[in-house]
Amino acid sequence: MAAVLLLTGGLVVGLLPGVAARPAYAHAYLLESSPVDGQVLASPPAEVRLRFDEAVSLSGRSIQLLDPTGKELAIGAAGFADGKADTARASLPRDLAEGTYVVSWRVTSVDSHVVSGAFSFSVGHPSAMAADVEQDADRVVPVVAAIGRGVAYLGVALVLGGGMFVAALWPAGRGDRRGRRVVWSGFAALAAGTAVVLLVQGPYADGRPLTGVFDPGLLGATLSTRLGYALLARLVLVAVLGVVFLIAIRPSAAADAETAAPEPGGVGRRIALPVVAAVGAVAMTLTWTLADHAQSGTQTWLAVPATSLHLLAMSLWLGGLVTLALCVLAPAGKRDPGLLSLEPALPRFSRLALLCFAVIAVTGLYLSWRQVGTWGALGATGFGRLLLVKLAIVLGVLALASGSRRFVQRRDRARRTPQDPAAAVRRLRRSVAGEVVLGIVVVSVTAVLVDTAPARTSYAPPVDTTVPFPAAVNASGPYGGLRGGSIQVKIEPARPGGNTADIYLTGRDGRLVAVPEISGALESRDRGVPALPVTVTAAEPGHYVAGSMSIPYPGEWALRLDIRVSDFDETRVRVPFTAH
Repeated sequence: MAAVLLLTGGLVVGLLPGVAARPAYAHAYLLESSPVDGQVLASPPAEVRLRFDEAVSLSGRSIQLLDPTGKELAIGAAGFADGKADTARASLPRDLAEGTYVVSWRVTSVDSHVVSGAFSFSVGHPSAMAADVEQDADRVVPVVAAIGRGVAYLGVALVLGGGMFVAALWPAGRGDRRGRRVVWSGFAALAAGTAVVLLVQGPYADGRPLTGVFDPGLLGATLSTRLGYALLARLVLVAVLGVVFLIAIRPSAAADAETAAPEPGGVGRRIALPVVAAVGAVAMTLTWTLADHAQSGTQTWLAVPATSLHLLAMSLWLGGLVTLALCVLAPAGKRDPGLLSLEPALPRFSRLALLCFAVIAVTGLYLSWRQVGTWGALGATGFGRLLLVKLAIVLGVLALASGSRRFVQRRDRARRTPQDPAAAVRRLRRSVAGEVVLGIVVVSVTAVLVDTAPARTSYAPPVDTTVPFPAAVNASGPYGGLRGGSIQVKIEPARPGGNTADIYLTGRDGRLVAVPEISGALESRDRGVPALPVTVTAAEPGHYVAGSMSIPYPGEWALRLDIRVSDFDETRVRVPFTAH
C-alpha cells in the first residue's frame, strides 16, 4: 500500500508542469561563456569556454555544436580549461561557414544534479536557425529518477525507523512476523530505489533516453562520480545494517536484552549492536547529504549535519509510524481491537516522535532559509511552491499527531484504558493511518524537491527602474514633452537566458509619448564583452518591448537605448540593472 501511494505521488508530482519537465534542475549555474550569447564574430572562434559558479562534472555530450541547419558538428572532446573544475572547454572547427551556430551544454554539479542550457553565436552575420535545441529528449528519465529516490526514501525510513521500533521500542516485535516483514521490505525498497538511481543517473547526466541504463559506459561514468561513490556506499550499508537487524531479532538476542543474567558474550553484543546500528544509520544519511543540495551553496559545514539530522529524524518517525500502524494497531484476525497491547510500544514511540518533530522543525526552518533566502522566492519559484505544499502537508501531520499524543497522555494520567477501549483504538488507528498517508506524500514531494533548483539560485526579483530623460534632449513638436519626463524599464525574469523588457516613455505631464524609433543594446558593466544588439518593437504608443533579450550570464548590465526623438536627432540612455 505504501509503495503504491509513493509511486502514484511520485508520478503525479514528477509530471507537474514546470517541475520535472524543465531541462535544468541543478544548483550550479553558468557565470559566463566565450563566445557570449548572441555575439557576432568576424571569424570562427577557436574554442568554446563555459565558466560556472562551482565545480562541475563533464560527460561525452557536455558540449555540442549545431550549425544553422540544426545538424550536429564534430568538435573536440569537452575538458577542463587550465585544470579548473569550474570551467569547461571544447575546441571548434576552424572552417565554420558564416551564419548562426548553437552551443548546447549539459554538466553535472557537485550536488549530483544536472544543469543544461544553450546559447548562440554568429560568424560573419546572423542567420536563421533551423530549430530550437531540445535539452531532454526523453522526459521519462527524470521522472523515473524521482521515483527511484522516493522509493529509497521510503526504504530508509522503514529500515531505520522500523528497525528501531521492532528492535528497541516494541519488546514483542522481535518475534512478530509482521514487524520483521515491514523492516525487510524496507531493505528491499532501499536497495531497489538506490539501484534505480544508480542506473538512471548515466542517461540523466548525458541527456540519453531511458534505454541508456543498459550502456556500461554510462554506468562506469556514474561510478566515477561523487554520487556513484555515495550510492555504492549505500548498497554496502544496506548489507551491513541487514546483518545487524538479523542478529538483533534472533531469539538469543531477545533473551539477552530481557534477562538479568545474559549468556557469555551477551553483554558485549548488547553494546556492540546499538553502536554499529547508530554508526550505520548516520553513515546511511550521509550517502544522501554528501551528494545533494547540502554540498553546494553557503554554509555547507552546517548544511550537511543539519540535512543528515533532518533525514534521520524523518526516517525514525515515518518508519516507526508505519510499523506501529501495521503491527500494533492493525487487528490480528478477529481479535478485539480493545484488547490489543499498546504498552509499552505506544508511549515509547510517542516520546520518540515528539523528539523527531522537534528536530525536523529546527533543521527544516534552517534548511528552508538556506535554500529559499527571501519571502518572494516562495511563490515565484517551483522550489518555493513545492516547499509550501510540503509545509501544508506537514502541518496536517502535526494536527493528526497531536490527537494521537493526547490519547497517550490520557492513558498515562488515568493509568488505565479508556472506558470504551475499542472505540478509542479505532480513532487512534484512523489518526495514525492518516499520518502514514500524509507522511508518504511528504516523501513523494521531497523526492522531487531535492532535484529542483533551490529558490535562492533560481529566483531573481524583476527589474523595475525609472531614469530621467536626459535634460539636454533636443526634442520638439510632439516630442517636446519628453523634456522633464522619464523612462521606465521592467525586465523579467532578470536572469541569464531569455528575458522580456518593457519600456515606457513618459512625458513631464505623466502621459506616454511615442517616438519614431528605439533601438537597443545590452552592455556588460565591466566592458568585458562587446555590446549585444537588442531588438525593440512598439507595443502601443509610448510602450516598447524587447521580447527576446538574451542575458549571457549573471552580473551587472546596462540596457542601452538609442531613442530617435525627431527626424534628425537621437539621444542615448543607459539603464543599469543586475541579473541574478
